[in-house]
Amino acid sequence: MRSRAPSRPTALDRVNPVTPFAAAVLYSVPMLLTIDLVTAAVALGAWLAVLGAAGIGPRTVLRRSWPLLLAAPLSAVSMLLYAEPGGRIHAELWLAIVSDRSVELAAAIGLRVLAIGVPILVGLAGLDPTRLADGLAQVARLPHRFVLAALAGVRLFGVLGEDWRQIALARRARGLGDTGAVRRALQAAFALLVVALRRGGTLATAMEARGFGGPQRTWARPSTLGRADLVLLVVTFAVVALAIGTSLATGSFRPLWEGVR
Repeated sequence: MRSRAPSRPTALDRVNPVTPFAAAVLYSVPMLLTIDLVTAAVALGAWLAVLGAAGIGPRTVLRRSWPLLLAAPLSAVSMLLYAEPGGRIHAELWLAIVSDRSVELAAAIGLRVLAIGVPILVGLAGLDPTRLADGLAQVARLPHRFVLAALAGVRLFGVLGEDWRQIALARRARGLGDTGAVRRALQAAFALLVVALRRGGTLATAMEARGFGGPQRTWARPSTLGRADLVLLVVTFAVVALAIGTSLATGSFRPLWEGVR
């Protein structure tokens, strides 16, 4: 069997895992308050250029953000059919009215979903859970009991798939797998819930016995902020300023409260 080649490190690997969350808030808040094509298009294009410069190729971008390719058209279609009409009416069927205004809003909404979601998903999907836990506890100063419990849950999440397979095989060996698909899935889901609760209780007892719940603790891997974190925040602010500035300069800027009327 061929060994899988290690993934190529990117510029995001040098960033503290807490920083992408701060950058996501800094970027998404102003973007959510605008609804025009220019802002979304400029922001999306700028982020694709930044991700490429950071060593994240198009294949990685598509692999991490493919759900948005489904969500963006759905958001656009709902706006296309049910937005407040304006301008020339192209089609009308009961409550669904397609007009110039709804077409413009649909395009803006679909592009905005991509502009907001693609950089956030790409930046957060590749985070290592252990490094993220170190950052949340040492940089964000969250309670270590909460952080360690969340880390343990994430680490054991992959075990659920194997438990589901073992439950299905056990039920089939006992002649219980010949019922309807819905009933079989519900019974297996209940069994999986019981197994997960038992494993969670055992894990909690083991972690308490090993001192994970003590009042104070040390950390094997120090988590600090550096120059790469500052660069990410500066780039995020620059993208927001470029997108909104371009929209204002071209006269196409439209706040959210004006676009939905």
